[in-house]
Amino acid sequence: MLEDLGIHPDRAAIEWVSGAEGPRFAEKVTQFTRKITDLGPNDFARKRKKEAAPCQ
Repeated sequence: MLEDLGIHPDRAAIEWVSGAEGPRFAEKVTQFTRKITDLGPNDFARKRKKEAAPCQ
């Protein structure tokens, strides 16, 4: 569904982490942040503008 919207599927993640797992939570957030940084800017808004632009 994300791909249909023009969003790279790697920009979403679900991780189950207990409130007692502070270090694991920090590790997961750091890993996800690195992944998003490596993917670069999300061009979703630009794609949506092109699709919504009136035909000339």
